[in-house]
Amino acid sequence: MNQKETAILLIEFQNDFTSVGGIFHEAVKAVMDETNMLDNTVNLVKHARTTGVQVIHIPISFAENYSELTSTPYGILKGVVDNGAFKKTTWGVEIIKELEPEPGDLVIEGKRGLCGFHSTNLDFILRSRGIKNVAIGGFLTNCCVESTMRTAYENGYNVITLTDCCAGLSLEEHNNAIAKDFPMFSEPMNSKEFIKVMDGNKNLVLEGKAYE
Repeated sequence: MNQKETAILLIEFQNDFTSVGGIFHEAVKAVMDETNMLDNTVNLVKHARTTGVQVIHIPISFAENYSELTSTPYGILKGVVDNGAFKKTTWGVEIIKELEPEPGDLVIEGKRGLCGFHSTNLDFILRSRGIKNVAIGGFLTNCCVESTMRTAYENGYNVITLTDCCAGLSLEEHNNAIAKDFPMFSEPMNSKEFIKVMDGNKNLVLEGKAYE
């Protein structure tokens, strides 16, 4: 795997999910603790920055009155509106200190829904930079991570899902997405396995495929 052709996509590592006091933190805390996803992601990102792998942050944000959405939201976005989450000017929308963007990182603007590609210029940026491989982690495992994974797969990228860098609302939902959905649209692997891939470990074999 060519490091210069590889990016890590960090979806919604924002206070409303990741930090104590965040609006949805209690909902995801159990899975975060179970997978140790925050420490895993911080370690992975530190390593990526030293190897030339592009780090890309994909936060979500909305106007104070959620004017970007329908007046009658439903599903997961209704939960966002009803709880007043991810408003642009609030602490909850900020990327967490542990993963604060550094020089060389990219922050994608405009995410207003589930897929990291849909309302943003992510695809343009990836192609402009010659990125062919994307590794995805963040929130929620079976929602925004999965939506972004599916689109990346459809758009022709080589997709890796970082199984221990994700969290959902329950361990059941998290595990089901990883076991049933992720293998259909990606090469699932944990952060330690992906570090070996980034470092060019030719001995690593996953799902019968050797990565070089």
